[in-house]
Order: sequence, then structure tokens, then C-alpha cells
Amino acid sequence: MEQSAHTPKMRSEEAIAEFVAATKRFGDVLAADRISFRIRRGEFLSFLGPSGCGKTTALRMLAGFEAPTEGQILIDGQEMGAVPPYRRPVNMVFQHYALFPHMSVEENIGYGLRQRRPRMARADIGLKVRKALETVRLEEFGSRRIWELSGGQQQRVALARAIINEPKILLLDEPMAALDAKLRAEMQRELLDLQRSLGITFILVTHDQEEALSMSDRICIMGKGRIAQVGTPQELYDRPANRYVADFVGRANIFSGEVTSRADGRASVVLPGGQTVLVRDLDGDARAAVEVAVRPEVLSLAAVSEPVAEDHAALPAEVTHRTFLGDHIEYLLRSENLGPLQVLVPRQAERAARGYEVGSRLNVIWSPGSGLVLGPDN
Repeated sequence: MEQSAHTPKMRSEEAIAEFVAATKRFGDVLAADRISFRIRRGEFLSFLGPSGCGKTTALRMLAGFEAPTEGQILIDGQEMGAVPPYRRPVNMVFQHYALFPHMSVEENIGYGLRQRRPRMARADIGLKVRKALETVRLEEFGSRRIWELSGGQQQRVALARAIINEPKILLLDEPMAALDAKLRAEMQRELLDLQRSLGITFILVTHDQEEALSMSDRICIMGKGRIAQVGTPQELYDRPANRYVADFVGRANIFSGEVTSRADGRASVVLPGGQTVLVRDLDGDARAAVEVAVRPEVLSLAAVSEPVAEDHAALPAEVTHRTFLGDHIEYLLRSENLGPLQVLVPRQAERAARGYEVGSRLNVIWSPGSGLVLGPDN
């Protein structure tokens, strides 16, 4: 995996928010199931998972739009059960921005300040609005109407309206879902720059793993209303806790196997078909029947006539698809014993080998320690 474009700075270990066994039911539907974890002050945290996994419910409980059926939500050590959304030190940017089309950009940004009681002086509101416009680089757009702006500019207005109230936590509910791929990448960079300059805690809800991996200090992977794993992008990619996380973060080939020996954090695993591979074994579980994940970029391909290093495993397979991806070539193969396999080959290496055609019989080469024994799913 390429290193994240977001190089996290050191964050405070102090918690700005905490879920304490927070459960949310909607009738018979269990949307959040005993969620417990701490959000660090100043970090960029993402909730990541498929639709219906509980990530938006968690965000809405933090914002105060939903109350936990059981458990607690704390912000800065204060229990939020009786605190309405407008009294919480948070602001939210919604997926569709929720801007007022009949108002100008300046009027949208200053709306929250105009609702404060006691009333702020108009001049003070104007100063804060101008500063917010500068922060999101929209100084020239204050008098425009919302419908005169592009999607990316509207998102910046929504951000300015949220940060003008100086929240301790900014909540982002899939704010880039409606943007095209190029604009989304630009806005991701702008969000990171904004978060670094403001120094406040950002919490993003997304189903886009690349978005979460590239932007986050930590990611909370959710499934079926529960937390599957929390960690840095690299931790989740290199050390997924179970099949669910390995499947959801990046791409992985996953096989069943039998452990024959364990030593020094590694295990020898016999795969279907009899090949033995040496993999990382980090959880210390004594299970014999395991699942093993290996990322497609750590596998390589070789003609069946080529010699294989003694400590490497060779998995015979046939090429079924070859896809050009720019800097990589994606090979899909089928193994008689293991089923489908995916291998990513750097373009330079593929050029040196002159490539392989669909229908070619090859060895998929597995070097020692490339794979990982997965823990059981929750």
C-alpha cells in the first residue's frame, strides 16, 4: 500500500469524546450495539463501513440528533444525555450541505451567529464571516447566491458555516459523496489543510475506503452496528483483525488453511492443494483451522519453467483476466485448489517480464511472511 498522503502529526492522547457502551435501537432494528471507544483531541477520525453498519447512527448520537437507547455519549468529560444538539460543542456538515438557496454566501455562513442570544453585534458577525470566507478561500464570493456556485464551492460554504461557531468537534456526514472523482480528491486535500490549520477534531463518516485511508489519523471500521477494529490506516491495512476488515480495507486474497507449526510470530499453514506457506501469526490464537489473507501486491508471477526459491511457495494458476491500471497491471487468475487469485504487478516489472496473456499457466509466488493469519470475526 502506498503511504497515506496524510502524514499524521502527534495527537493528544486526551479524549475529547467517548462512547460508553452506547446502544441504539429503532424498534426491532439494532443500529448500534454497545459501542465503546475514545476519540482523541485534535485527531482526524473516520467511521468506515458499508451502508447499514451503524456509522451514521454513531455520528448522529454524537451530534445529539439521536439519543442512545442505552449507554452514554461524553464530550469533554460531560455526559450529553440531556444536552440538545444546539447546545453541544459540535457542528455538522451534511451530505447535501443543507444551505439556504434564498440567502447569499455571507448570509448562509453567518446564519448560526445571527441566532445566538444575546444577539451579537452586526459588525462582529461581519468580521467573523469575512474570516471564515478567507479560511475556505471564498473571499470573492460573499455576495453570490448558493445556486451560482459549483459543488466544491458549496461544500466550502457549508464548512465555513460550520467552523464559524468554533466547535470543538466538526462532524462530516459523507460531505464529498456528490462530487466527481477529481473534485473529491481536491476537496480531500483542502479538508486536511483546513483541519491542520484549525487544530480541531474532525470526524468523517464515509463508505469510501480510499477516502478514509488517505485522510485519517485513525479509522473506526464498523459492521452490523459494532466496532470491528480501530487503528491507523497502516495498522488496518497491514494487520486486519479478521476477514471482515481484510475484505473491507484494500484488496486481499483470503484462503482457508491448517496450521502445522508456530514459532516467533510466524505460522506454517497448509493450503488446500497441499502447498505450505509461512505467514505472520500475530494474535497468538491456538486455532489449527485458520483463514489467511495476502495482499495482491505482495504476490508475484513467474512462468512454470522458472526456478522458485527454496523458501518460497509456488501456487499454480491460470490467467483469466489482465487489466491495465496505469502504474500497475491487475491479473486475475484461477487456481484449481484455491479458486480465484488477484495479483498486482508494477508496470515496470511487467515490462521486464513482457507480460502474460489470458490463458497462460503460471506460478503465483508467495514469499515467506507475506500473508497474515486472521482472527475470528466478531
